[in-house]
Order: sequence, then C-alpha cells, then structure tokens
Amino acid sequence: MLTPNLNVNEEGHLCIGGADCCDLVQQYGTPLYVMDENMIRENCRSYRDVIDQEYEGRGLICYASKAFSCKEMYRIVQSEGLGADVVSGGELYTALAAGMDASKLVFHGNSKTPHELLYAVQAGVGRIVVDHLYELDRLNQIAKAQGVKVNVMLRIKPGIDAHTHDFVQTGKIDSKFGFALETGEAMEAVHRAIQLHHVHLCGLHCHIGSQIFETEPFAEAARVMIRFMDAVRDQMGVALEELNLGGGPGIKYTMEDDPLPFADIIRAILCALSEACEELRFPKPFILFEPGRSIVGGAGLTLYSVMGRKTIPNVRTYVLVDGGMCDNPRYALYQSKYEAICANRADRPANETVTIGGKCCESGDLIGEDLHLQHVEPDDIIAVLATGAYNYSMASNYNRNPRPAVVMIKDGESRIAIERESYADLILNDR
Repeated sequence: MLTPNLNVNEEGHLCIGGADCCDLVQQYGTPLYVMDENMIRENCRSYRDVIDQEYEGRGLICYASKAFSCKEMYRIVQSEGLGADVVSGGELYTALAAGMDASKLVFHGNSKTPHELLYAVQAGVGRIVVDHLYELDRLNQIAKAQGVKVNVMLRIKPGIDAHTHDFVQTGKIDSKFGFALETGEAMEAVHRAIQLHHVHLCGLHCHIGSQIFETEPFAEAARVMIRFMDAVRDQMGVALEELNLGGGPGIKYTMEDDPLPFADIIRAILCALSEACEELRFPKPFILFEPGRSIVGGAGLTLYSVMGRKTIPNVRTYVLVDGGMCDNPRYALYQSKYEAICANRADRPANETVTIGGKCCESGDLIGEDLHLQHVEPDDIIAVLATGAYNYSMASNYNRNPRPAVVMIKDGESRIAIERESYADLILNDR
C-alpha cells in the first residue's frame, strides 16, 4: 500500500486507520475526504521530537495551515505542542476560534491587507513575516497606532533551486515572495526594519519550495541564511535571534516517489546549520519549521462513487465520478499524479488503465490519466490516495457543487470534522 495507514480487510475493502472505506461511504456519502488522526499526530511528533533531541528543544514546528485548515486540525496540532503558520485573515480567525495560542502563530502572505495586519496585531500573533517594504512601513504605522511593538521576520529569497515544479518554487530570485539577496534588497530591508520603532526584527524567514525529496537544497538554504545573518551582524551590529526555514519536504503520491523520513531531513538541516554557525562563530538561532503537506498529505484520501464508464475505442476509457476539480483541482493546475484504488474491490488486481473524469463542465476536469485500476462499474467506490493536503483547502463551489464533508478517523472510529455543504449553504450569501 502507498502509506502504512492503509490496508485491505477480509471483505476485500480498503481501510484507512482501521476504518472500512465502504462503511464510511454508507454512513457519510460521497465525495468524502477522510483523514487519519493517528497518522497526523505521528507526523507532528516526528518533527517535534527531532527538534527536542537534536537541537535541545530550541525550536518550534509551525503547521502550515494552507495544506488543510479547519478548527479540528488546529486543535490537533495545538495538543501536540505545535504552532501554526497562517496566510490570511480567514486562517487566523479559524486558528483563534479553535483555541490556538496566538503567540505560537506566524502570519505569512505576500499581499496582506491593512485589515489583516491590524487583526494580527490586535490578536497578539507571535511573528509577522514581512514580504515587502510597503508592508513593513504599514505594519509599523499600525503597531504605533495600537501602542505596541510587533515581532517581525523578513522573508528572504535565498536563490536555491529546489528541483520541483516551477509553480511551487518560491526561493529563486524571480518570485513574488520576499526580498532577494542578489540585488541587495534583503540587506536594505534589514536596515529599514531595525530603524523602525514599532517593529522588532526578531529574525529571518525563507522557503525554497514544496514537494522536495532531497536534503541538500534545505541544507544549502540553511547555510545561505546563516551567512546572511552573519553579514547583518557585521554590517549592522545586530545578531538576529531566530531563523524560520519554512517547509517543503515531499510525500509519497505514487509508488515511484521515494521521500526521506521527515526526521532525517530536519537532522540534515540542523547539521548544516550548526556547522555554518560554528564556522562563522555565530550563535545558533532559535529555529522554526513550517511543514504542512508532510503532516497531512499522506494521512488523507478522497472517496468517490462511480457514475459511469465511457470507452473511446483505441483512445481511452473514462471512469466518471461524482467529484472532480471542484474538490481536487491539483491535476488541472499542476498535472499532479495520484494513485487510485477501487475501495470495494481492493483485493483484486489493477487490470485496467483508465482516466478518472470529474463532473465539472470542463474538458480538463480530470483526477488523473492512465491510472491503473481494478475494473469498476457504476456505484463502485474509488479511493484517490494521499489527498490530505491542498484538496479540501483548494476546493471550490464551481458549477455550484457543494464541498464534501471531512471525516476524521481515530483508532478506527470516525467523526465529522467539517460538515458537508448543502444546497442551502450555496445560496447563503445570495441576495
């Protein structure tokens, strides 16, 4: 199986976290997102424990909310001792509504509105990552009006090639995010920040991309950032105390993917960071990491009911399901590859090559092409695996399709984390 939380029971049904997927469909319907809470918690602990063991606990793991944001998810990460990064007023509102400690929140975004900045300041968010000079000045004015001093980090582009899809490379110079090292704008931003009276420059942030399988890009980013922090010390006389190295470890979407254990990636980063600090005699900073996909991606799957088949001779066979790009837009956006399995015939061999087509009125509404699948007929159930990240969070109401429910599994028992939208929900804000 793709991930260790999946198995096939005696009835030949696919199970996740000890729950029979066919039973889940009977209880909750389709389309249906299913998340394994135990796996989520194990992933949280794998990150947290390596910081405790390898770095004397001088760090904070901040779950990247954009991967999957809801109140129940924030409750889980808070109970595991993690913080969270939020990238909008909506994510911040949800985190606070779930009881998250605001001091353990990091507020991101390359185009935050004045309202969002004010909200973050009033909420007491622990760190605000500043993305451009206009935002820095605006935040200083807001903090002054509120009579407070706000902790900020500057987002730096370290110029690292992360060997990933162009759309999710964010550490190179041609990116809408952050300040570039090569042009001198990063040092200019540091100089500006330390002159302002209502922001405290506590550290720097970088993020080189997503779905990365190698350790060296992460390690090199750590080296580059420590060298820049050392240059700041030399030129400005300021030793910045914190370094946020973002997220990006890849997960297993297909059997060909071979990701490293998350703990091994963090160890490699910490080793490179420690060596750089020792070489430059720079004090080791407090470290933050922001994993998202690697915490929830493999812990989730999506269940669909088959609506029909359509075979075009000598071309392809379409298997049509009751969801699509409205609940998983990643194939349409990135041509992201997935594994799929017939949940009610999971013990049978995958003897067909099919394209899974969605219900939206778009030719590009596909879940995947050339997928190996058991023979399926209408009313069978298809599970698309590793959909815990960037599926519900990117879902839409395109064609006025209600968004599916999210079910959380713990020790084989299920509960609703997010209710299925109704048709009434779709017109709630209509006038």
